[in-house]
Amino acid sequence: MAEQGRRDAQFMKPDPDPTLADRIVESLAAEIWDGRLPPGVRLRQNDIAARFSASHVPVREAFLRLEAMGLAVAFPRRGVRVAGIDAQQHFEAIEMRAVLEGLALRHAAPHFPPGYLSVLAEADRACSQALTDEDWEAANHGFHGLLIAPCPMPILLDEIMMLQARVRRGAKLLGGQRPMSLPREDRDHLGILAALRAGDADKAATLLTRHIRRGHLQRNL
Repeated sequence: MAEQGRRDAQFMKPDPDPTLADRIVESLAAEIWDGRLPPGVRLRQNDIAARFSASHVPVREAFLRLEAMGLAVAFPRRGVRVAGIDAQQHFEAIEMRAVLEGLALRHAAPHFPPGYLSVLAEADRACSQALTDEDWEAANHGFHGLLIAPCPMPILLDEIMMLQARVRRGAKLLGGQRPMSLPREDRDHLGILAALRAGDADKAATLLTRHIRRGHLQRNL
């Protein structure tokens, strides 16, 4: 769980010389994503300031950024608390992720370096060979990340990575996911790869969007 939290926090891509607020955001976000800070827990400004040897200024900045990420919410007279997520918010995050990943793939495909399709095929093989849910989640996350990594739109990629983390957190909090039969071959992955080999980025992007929607639907029936 802690490792997943660290992977989810990677979308923040801190500067070589991160500010104190950056470090607070990265640490608290990882703890929220991996469940060490569950929904409803109060984020106490004094405690966090003491923990990071910080004044209240970077802590307040961190709280504002966590709110913008959907990870915290401020209540009048109740302070800042870890945000929950409901089914509608989860659905919205899935829809946004599906559409934006398809968009990113359209822009990424023209920038694939030589041999990149072989790299993607190897990432898909890691998915098909996974024997545990944890290994499959890591391999699947890697495949999706590689699909869009060459996209020359960093703001879009940052938004997608935030949505991916939000979707994983929602699935964990809302529960209801059916266990998968492993190992398994993902036909959607193979279809996306086939479209990319044929030079049809639009078809690959459409398949990717459909794959993300269908995958969450099938696991939550």
